[in-house]
Amino acid sequence: MPSADIGIDLGTANIVMTMGKRGVILNEPSVIAYNTYTERVLAVGKEAYKMIGRNPDYIAVVRPVSEGVISDDDLAHSMIREFILKVAGHQLIKPRIIICVPSYITDVESRAVADTAKSAGARQVYMIQEPISAMIGAGIDITKAKGNLVVDIGGGTTNVAIVSMNGVVTSHTIKIAGNCIDNAIIKYVQNKYKLLIGERTAEYVKIHLANLYDPNVEISMQVKGKNLIKGLPEIINLNETELYEAVEDEIFKILEAIRKVLGDTPPELVSDIHTNGIILTGGGALLGGLAPLIKRTLGVECRVADDAMNCVAKGTCVAFKEMNTLLDGFENVPVYKYR
Repeated sequence: MPSADIGIDLGTANIVMTMGKRGVILNEPSVIAYNTYTERVLAVGKEAYKMIGRNPDYIAVVRPVSEGVISDDDLAHSMIREFILKVAGHQLIKPRIIICVPSYITDVESRAVADTAKSAGARQVYMIQEPISAMIGAGIDITKAKGNLVVDIGGGTTNVAIVSMNGVVTSHTIKIAGNCIDNAIIKYVQNKYKLLIGERTAEYVKIHLANLYDPNVEISMQVKGKNLIKGLPEIINLNETELYEAVEDEIFKILEAIRKVLGDTPPELVSDIHTNGIILTGGGALLGGLAPLIKRTLGVECRVADDAMNCVAKGTCVAFKEMNTLLDGFENVPVYKYR
């Protein structure tokens, strides 16, 4: 992967970029802030994320990627261009870019992704299905006739897929992931304590308090918000058991998505999964107790991939190196050049 080549995991919550031997060079929120009067971009990534819930009316803070696909072409183009300039500067030679896309993406949506990358300054655009890239980034050999199951839990979607011989055999995607879990926490706290909290607070609570396997009522943390009745700041104590109650429905839907994929899979591959186990990737894979909960519920070994949050992006580095292999002789081409 030449230094000019860039790999992008364009997620609903975060954008992760890789560049050659340097590996992951950027991991920031997929957020852009702009002046609604002048349409001038004010900030992207971490700086824009800090503005959420604190911005005046004339400044819009937007996530241009929704549920795994681009929802606003112009803002996505501006955001990606700013990130490319941040990591690569003004290069004389435009970079080749490989972008991870969901396995369910439509032709119209894939064209939008490619056009956005082109307009942001790419010389050539390639796309790779997220489950393929996640497996490669997790260090799994997908070239053999052996089934591997990956559950990639991002911000907007959870993608469950069986991968074998460089291709996706069967997959299922649900629009239940990190953002939905955050919203469930917000709703729970609002209903039970009449306390309004923001999405950043909900995300912080999710990361630091979640214990999905064996929640303990004695372990809690302080949560700050606004009392909906008094309109004044207030602090409550939220414990692990309450957090489990808040997100239980969303976690159940993820478990059901895994069941569905296993049910749609040929018996030979299911046998492989029983041997190889389930691999969790994405930011949602880091939810406390999720892997042992899946093992207890489904009776299949489950583990969190090393550097789970960056697996999809890291897979793009390898995909560039192995592109000739990935492009050759497969009916469902996992990596392809956009023309």
